[in-house]
Amino acid sequence: MRIPPLKALFAAALAVTALAACGGNSGAADDAKVPDDPAQVKGDLTYAIWDVNQQPAMQQIVKAFNQQYPNVKVSISLAAFDQYFTKLKTQGSSNNLPDVFWMNGPNFQLFAANKQLATLDGLTGAKKVDPANYPKALDDLYTLDGKQYGVPKDFDTIALWYNKRLFAEAKVAAPTADWTWNDYKAAAVKLKAALGPKGIFATGDSLGNQADYYPAMLSNGGFVIKDGKSGYADPKSVEALQFWSDLVKGGYTPSNAQNAETKSQDRFFDGKAAMMWNGNWVVSAALKSPYKNDFTVVPLPKAPNGQRKTVIHGIANVMSAKSKNPEAAAAFLAFLGGKDAALIQAKAGAANPAYTGTQADFVNSAPQYNLKTYIDAAEQYAEPYPVSKDTGVWNKLETDVIAPAFGGDKPMSEVGAEVAAKMDEALGKEK
Repeated sequence: MRIPPLKALFAAALAVTALAACGGNSGAADDAKVPDDPAQVKGDLTYAIWDVNQQPAMQQIVKAFNQQYPNVKVSISLAAFDQYFTKLKTQGSSNNLPDVFWMNGPNFQLFAANKQLATLDGLTGAKKVDPANYPKALDDLYTLDGKQYGVPKDFDTIALWYNKRLFAEAKVAAPTADWTWNDYKAAAVKLKAALGPKGIFATGDSLGNQADYYPAMLSNGGFVIKDGKSGYADPKSVEALQFWSDLVKGGYTPSNAQNAETKSQDRFFDGKAAMMWNGNWVVSAALKSPYKNDFTVVPLPKAPNGQRKTVIHGIANVMSAKSKNPEAAAAFLAFLGGKDAALIQAKAGAANPAYTGTQADFVNSAPQYNLKTYIDAAEQYAEPYPVSKDTGVWNKLETDVIAPAFGGDKPMSEVGAEVAAKMDEALGKEK
């Protein structure tokens, strides 16, 4: 899923202190074994999620689970995303987390580092969960200090969307998998000349981290965070930021202020932009557009070094280290990570499942869009979504400092240095 701005974060010190106070050893839940006889597994479980649109599919999964484990009662607890992690932190501080719950990358390390989550050791050791069934970059996202804590549920990567009709109208050759940044910029120049007078942008990018400048930085050989240090001052990262800033300054893509007035994907799906970098989470919006048959997808353009990278993110199912019914919770977690559960959510159109080989229903839901591009990205050139223990602290720096600077007079080298210094300060407080 797309990572929304983390508006309701606790102050970092408060959150860490509260969770750490009840941390301790994750205990028996780590060593829980799922009995060979499902009839022996009993107990009541709470399963926490944040997406009402996916709730019906999750209910189907629970029903299928109960066909194998009839003596386990699973109650789904739904909370809107804006309140979800605030609620979890409160529950964690009182040792009252749900038995099994959804986790995302930006919040994972906070919970794992403070011993709130059970590792997958017991499940992987018994071959109830096999990390090889999921994209490695996604496994890595939910791994801390060599221990994996999350069972990947779904994933999203980034690709280049374009409007075939607008390219034909502008008499510009359509994007291909061989495109480079130079090809992208050259096409933007031609598209602006042909379509700009009609109020159509060459490229309608959001200037966001996940969809735009993270992939550019990684493709160009830069980095966001490595070994507890910011990568924003790295020359290769700065070059990637400058790539986007130049597109804004040239009027090829909307400014941050213009995107605040009209969402980038709305502009694209309304036929007011010819291209955009975006994730597979926009497929449902594409299918609702009156121009839905005009769109398709190709891989992101390659950086000058010939590399192409995307970030991968996805929800993971995790288990509380303090579950009162660890065997039942472990059995449910294993089922959630299996092929049957993946196929249920794929057929329901709930999400693009992480389990390798189950994405056909997602791809076939809109064959005109070449959605296999997203699957190939996950398997061939994806990097884990960048996170730390308190990701939200420096995510706010990105929102407040980087996005408004695109297209401005301040050199991106200065912007990158400013963000790096403040980010390193924040990262230092995590240790």
